[in-house]
Amino acid sequence: MNIDEFFLKSVGEWNSMRSGHSLAFQEFEEIRSRIKIIPAKSNDSRVIKLLKDNLVTTNQENKAFLISWDAKSEWSEKNQKEKLSGESILLPIKFSKTEGKIIRSVGYTEAIPVISLYKILEDGTLIIHSSYDHICTEERIWFVSNNLRSRSSVTKAINSSAILQTSYASEIRFIKK
Repeated sequence: MNIDEFFLKSVGEWNSMRSGHSLAFQEFEEIRSRIKIIPAKSNDSRVIKLLKDNLVTTNQENKAFLISWDAKSEWSEKNQKEKLSGESILLPIKFSKTEGKIIRSVGYTEAIPVISLYKILEDGTLIIHSSYDHICTEERIWFVSNNLRSRSSVTKAINSSAILQTSYASEIRFIKK
């Protein structure tokens, strides 16, 4: 499987149940989300800006994907049922059939643009490594079946081996009847 096949297989609406564990603060978070993944149009001004800002030539075959989410978090008692929403454009750039980078308009761990490295394993698992100023995150996403994905993440401090946060999510495709 290559990166385009992985994202095309991910197109649709997903119900996500994620548990996050903040090891630094010894807290647990439960998040329920509706995630929508669609191919972005090549003439979308946000895609054009992302290409331009990252000096990517448009003569390459660049397929961008738009991921939007609407989530409810139960991180702490005072923020119970806090709603979180947003969107990010992901633009995969292949180095080889199984490796490359993903330009993201909004990162996974921090809400800033980031360039992540990816690798697809033989079993189809997508591993994404993102580095920010002080932390780095490794995400793993794999298909259990066509309509069930799993996702795990580990966030570490860059200057030490300290693990700050972990998470695990089950994502079930919403099937319209």
